[in-house]
Amino acid sequence: MTAIISLLIIISISVLITRIGTIAFLHTGLSKEVAKFQARSAYLGVGFTTQESELMVKDPVRRKILTLLIFTGNAGIITTISSVVFSFISLQETGIISIEMLILTGGIALLIFLAYSDFVDRKLSRFIEKLLKKYTYLDVKDYYSLLNLESDYRVSELKVEEGDWVYEKSLKELQLDKEGVLVLGIKRANGDYLGAPYGKTKIEIDDIIILYGEKSDLQSLEDRKTGSGGDEEHKDAVDKQNKKKDEQDDE
Repeated sequence: MTAIISLLIIISISVLITRIGTIAFLHTGLSKEVAKFQARSAYLGVGFTTQESELMVKDPVRRKILTLLIFTGNAGIITTISSVVFSFISLQETGIISIEMLILTGGIALLIFLAYSDFVDRKLSRFIEKLLKKYTYLDVKDYYSLLNLESDYRVSELKVEEGDWVYEKSLKELQLDKEGVLVLGIKRANGDYLGAPYGKTKIEIDDIIILYGEKSDLQSLEDRKTGSGGDEEHKDAVDKQNKKKDEQDDE
């Protein structure tokens, strides 16, 4: 019985640690899904790719969070394996159909329910955020919420290829702001980064443009090709944005 209770406690602590890691990563600017994946990957020591690893370790705050998750994950996995072994030994002695098996099954089912409960997630997130602000030096700004990314707004990357509507045009010519799309930065093919680029900046082949706007507008821009058809789509997008502004002014 002691081994089974210990196993449930260890699993609960593991879920809590990865949840804390997820929220900490959120405050460094990662999206919710990416933050969740990175926290679980670091804790379990699996799932990393070279590109994702570079994204995480280049940031000093993310690097500290990763280190803590990896350290606690190694200790947690070893402890969990030991508890699982002792739990099965206990079950062999008492039989499959026993009070110990019912407690183990019920405990795991309860943990799964709590892990996927939106109510518990909201309450736990607020509690962890308060602790992070009070007891850590993290730059606790929830960029995910600040940019309203939980609704229809997104931050996305557009890799420029020949034939794209944006190719070989300056930001002034593109007038993406009139569509409701903001250009946050441009990654050049040579590795240079232009933050908050201005109107004369020209879009080149293999540039990666970091964009902010509504999901549908970003998708429309990504699919848009050069030529009269692309120009017409731009005009329609501007008209749509102007109509939206008029509706907001009337409210």
